[in-house]
Amino acid sequence: MTPQELANLAHLRRARDLIDREYARPLDVPTMAAGALMSPAHFSRQFKAAYSETPYNYLMTRRIERAMALLRAGMSVTDACMEVGCTSLGSFSSRFTEIVGMTPSAYRAREHHAVKAMPSCIARQHTRPDRKPSRIEEASPRPLQ
Repeated sequence: MTPQELANLAHLRRARDLIDREYARPLDVPTMAAGALMSPAHFSRQFKAAYSETPYNYLMTRRIERAMALLRAGMSVTDACMEVGCTSLGSFSSRFTEIVGMTPSAYRAREHHAVKAMPSCIARQHTRPDRKPSRIEEASPRPLQ
């Protein structure tokens, strides 16, 4: 890797750390790009190339991950939605269902005994949402619109 590529990765890591730290704040791509010292368009392209997802998708995955922990602790869906920085309950529920595979209410109602018994660092890894498509989704062609 060239020194410039290493510097870009360091800037992208700084922006990713900003997202991880400030996920509950209203973050947009220009704000994230400023943290990486890049233009918004260049930042979006570089972030996707480095982390295989867009900055917005990464932000929403982190928000859903934090919401999962709050729901496991018994917080209401509305309160968890607002706590993680989402302003629309409908959009939050749709994204949660897309990423986790069940509604926030259904997730909250499930038993989470195994997760509660794990150390928190292991529980975070075990419950982290995975955005990677399944092999079936990868193999099936997208429908024409």
